[in-house]
Amino acid sequence: MNTEEKPLINRVANSGLITINLEDFFPKEEVMTFDLKDYLFKELILKEKDFRLALKEHNWEQYQDKFLLVYCSTDAIIPVWAFMLVSAYATPHAKSIFQGTESEFHKLAFASALDNFDATQYDQKKIIIKGCSNKPVPVSAYVDLTQKLQPFAQSIMYGEPCSTVPIFKRPRKKA
Repeated sequence: MNTEEKPLINRVANSGLITINLEDFFPKEEVMTFDLKDYLFKELILKEKDFRLALKEHNWEQYQDKFLLVYCSTDAIIPVWAFMLVSAYATPHAKSIFQGTESEFHKLAFASALDNFDATQYDQKKIIIKGCSNKPVPVSAYVDLTQKLQPFAQSIMYGEPCSTVPIFKRPRKKA
């Protein structure tokens, strides 16, 4: 029996696997919301005069350099001009204004970030797209990243280096 201890070898570190964490594409700026529901009479009806007055008195500076999401969380019929009016007030302050929910915003933000992603740097590489995240990464981002990587990567896996699910493997070239 050999009593000498063998050094521990980190097989994951030596495997050539490259992990891509989609959280790295998450917007850095703070995201704030503006729910039109709070400005509706009985959460159903928009009264133009009251709405205009409320917007005039609203503290728009709180959105300085932040993403502002404008939406209505009730099933009220909101005229298009109401969203436009909020945008007009917020534009001098907010970094960007998005009409829609937070999940819709994240889909668009990730799609935009991945449009600028250079997948060619992963040519013939073994890629792991990190699974669990602490931020709300939409499923569409995983789909978009897989689609961008597939023409280049040798293989794509999902999960953590210690436990992955194979997604794609490039066939070996026949001799």
